[in-house]
Amino acid sequence: MTEKYWEIPDNQLALQIEKLFKIYNDKVKNIALNDISLNVPVGSIFGLLGPNGAGKSTLINIISGSVLKTSGKVRVWGLDIDKYRKQSKLAVGVVPQELNIDAFFTPKETLNLHSGMFNVPKVSWRTDELLELMDLTDKAETYSRKLSGGMRRRLLVAKAMVHSPPIVILDEPTAGVDVELRQKLWNYFKKLNKLGVTIVLTTHYLEEAEFLCDHIAIINKGKIIANETKKSLLSKSNQKVIFITLTNDKITKKDKECLKDINNIKILKNKVKIYFDPKHISMNKIMETIYKTDLKILDLSTKDIRLEEIFVNLIKDN
Repeated sequence: MTEKYWEIPDNQLALQIEKLFKIYNDKVKNIALNDISLNVPVGSIFGLLGPNGAGKSTLINIISGSVLKTSGKVRVWGLDIDKYRKQSKLAVGVVPQELNIDAFFTPKETLNLHSGMFNVPKVSWRTDELLELMDLTDKAETYSRKLSGGMRRRLLVAKAMVHSPPIVILDEPTAGVDVELRQKLWNYFKKLNKLGVTIVLTTHYLEEAEFLCDHIAIINKGKIIANETKKSLLSKSNQKVIFITLTNDKITKKDKECLKDINNIKILKNKVKIYFDPKHISMNKIMETIYKTDLKILDLSTKDIRLEEIFVNLIKDN
């Protein structure tokens, strides 16, 4: 899709950010972005994660051209945003969290209108193609107010693509939707990426980032605290987790004393969560310790540490 309109940069980087600062000088000096450096590979799905107020929105707004940086270098699809401001803006499509669609326009009218706003020649309008891509062809003439939440989300993606940008920023694209719809949207994002579109994803759903992203950067208090491939990030922790549900509602002091041999353990009513490194303590040793107590196990399961735990630990330590 993108190769027809945009030549891929020689360095194969969709975004190149070097020593980026954004400082707001209100009554108190506020450093929103502090020496940010990032490279986003062409064709990737790049996750930008962080707690509220970490600087994600500021970074996205600088990339898309709606906020001016204080210092540093930003290249969007090889274009320096200081030298090629207009062209670099055209290289990005933003899908906002808010459903900002005119309720009295049809999807077809919406896409045609935005194609005109981006000065796309009428012969190059991709309205029908985008409606088909987002499975909205049968709703092309339906007023947007009558579309379901999922259809509106897909229309926002189509709207961001009318000028054929090689980069699409998805800002909390599944906020407030149910599990079934979220998974359907994930498939649309994957489909878009397979067509050659580089995607930058911000999300608070760590499961979403783990499913979709090739590469993940975590930002906290304006600084990058992690920046690597998803596989590399997930391999950082050798820990596993044991989840135990007990038949009894309360754990006695005697039981807690017995469990002290296991260092990292969390207890909540009849739920026990044990974090352990198989290199330092075996599953057998943990089970032997549990059997020394009077605890009655109703259910037990294990899993590897996932992105959510790694994210929480990184934020806590930084």
